[in-house]
Amino acid sequence: MLSEEGYKVTDKGMNAQHLGLLHEVVREDVRAGRYHGAVIKVGRGGQTVFEAAIGSADAAQTQPLRLDSVFSIFSVTKAFTNLLVLRAIEQGRFGLTTPISELIPEFSGHGREKILMWHLLSHQAGFPIIFEVKPGWYINDFAEVSATVIAEVKPVDAPCAKVSYSPLVNHVLMAEALLRTDPLRRGYRQLVQQEILDPLQMRDTAVGLRADLKPRKVVPDFRGNYPIGHKSRNAPGPNGAFEDEQAEMPWVGVVSTVPDLFRFADMFRAGGSWNGTRMISPATIALAARNHTGDKVNELYAARGRAEGLEPAPAYIGLGFSMRGEALCHHMFGTLATPGAFGNYGAGTSLFWIDPVRDITFTCLSAGVMEHNANMRRFQRIADIIHAAAL
Repeated sequence: MLSEEGYKVTDKGMNAQHLGLLHEVVREDVRAGRYHGAVIKVGRGGQTVFEAAIGSADAAQTQPLRLDSVFSIFSVTKAFTNLLVLRAIEQGRFGLTTPISELIPEFSGHGREKILMWHLLSHQAGFPIIFEVKPGWYINDFAEVSATVIAEVKPVDAPCAKVSYSPLVNHVLMAEALLRTDPLRRGYRQLVQQEILDPLQMRDTAVGLRADLKPRKVVPDFRGNYPIGHKSRNAPGPNGAFEDEQAEMPWVGVVSTVPDLFRFADMFRAGGSWNGTRMISPATIALAARNHTGDKVNELYAARGRAEGLEPAPAYIGLGFSMRGEALCHHMFGTLATPGAFGNYGAGTSLFWIDPVRDITFTCLSAGVMEHNANMRRFQRIADIIHAAAL
């Protein structure tokens, strides 16, 4: 049903009254200026139980969000690259234990030949945490970015010595490996379109800002919460790459809507298939959605947490997914989530998670980039409301 406040909530296996708190919490956040607005969808067993567009695309609250608003999903893009990698492994093109230097021969020496595909997926390759290889570089052209990464980036730690979240290097290398092993010699945009978007009928999702999506696009407002710009040779401004139709950025360059992203996430909840189309096997999901980093902390988020006096939590990273894990700690998937909950998120705005035990899928895209710790608290509060509503 559609409530008087303008959001959809049902009681299919959920306490609808409790779910309604989501609308109140987000509205309170928007009034407080924590972010500008959010589009949220929650499902249980594949059925929608909550759906709402709350707030606006801008700080002045002059551009109301819609359920079909288009967002830059930032690092949730990595989930698309991860899926392509896992599909390639199932197709026998390479293995989890294949050295990346075997697929990219010039990426060797300096310890790089020790880096295996699963090290990249689990953020344990030993690379430095870098958001750009060269200060002020242009990131819209994948061939240019890939060549720079291959030439310049070297590990600073042995594989598995640390969990150091890779903002871009890992997924540049994985995308390059995908292109070099693709029997059809497709580009990254073609791979995503033909292997993921077409089968899942994700018509409002694209690599780069497709022209027909631009009128609904939420232009990112970084509010000083991101360390670098994102320059394009084709679009003006310090973050023009997010408005560039031709940009191919396998770590950060997908645009999407909540309905589309929900379909993508719910496919994993359903065992890797949607509408009779198999995208990935249950066996692969079972392995990927398992903690492969032990109790090691995520060095990037530990550093950000220490700035607020927070105790570092385990990284809990699988093969392309973040996990909830066992520890009672700050977590975007909620303190009430079951340990096997898994998903992906993007810089201060974007998140999806699946709790396979409770059969719940959550997606949120928001406007107004939040600082990492504030974002974690925001999503933890929202997730705990959802888990508590499960009957």
